[in-house]
Amino acid sequence: MAPYEALKGRRRRTPYWTELSERRVLVPELISDTEDKVKLIWDRLKAASDKQKSYADLKRKEIEFSVGDLVFLKVSPWKKLLRQYHSDPSHIVSTEKIEVRPDLTFEEEPV
Repeated sequence: MAPYEALKGRRRRTPYWTELSERRVLVPELISDTEDKVKLIWDRLKAASDKQKSYADLKRKEIEFSVGDLVFLKVSPWKKLLRQYHSDPSHIVSTEKIEVRPDLTFEEEPV
């Protein structure tokens, strides 16, 4: 009785080979088939990635800003984050001086 059979109470099942002589032949074929499939998968992933990049590059344009330029910051991962700001007087929000007490509190007033 084989040790596996004694331990598990049944015969050991081998998925790819039944004899030792067949094992030497099938293992290199199995390895080469697996390597071929992995290479094919990598090639297809690379092709898909390149295609997505080419689509993204069509809509992408270089934007340069100088120090002191005003920009809108839009927090959205799917759209452009920065775009040039063109001055408009209606965008200006007037601020009033807030008086802070010595204990670092202030009085809130409705606007």
